[in-house]
Amino acid sequence: MPFGLWRIAYRTEVFENGSVRGSEFLRKVKAVARRSNLAYGWAPERGSGSHGTVYVGAKFTVVKDLKKELGPGLLSDMLKQLGIRREDL
Repeated sequence: MPFGLWRIAYRTEVFENGSVRGSEFLRKVKAVARRSNLAYGWAPERGSGSHGTVYVGAKFTVVKDLKKELGPGLLSDMLKQLGIRREDL
């Protein structure tokens, strides 16, 4: 398998298994917001340290370090706060 395709397959596998990096979470949420015609915003300064806040419509959640992985429980809670189903990602 070519290197680029391997990376895509790995990222998809990791995301489906419940762990995803913060930066990938933001990309997925932004795509959902566009499809749903909702306002999207990212405020890295509205957080402590490496945390930031993402806004989708009238809802928001805090995202921890964009380089670190979000565990399945945290990911589930963040999606719930934004009103997004996991299947929509």
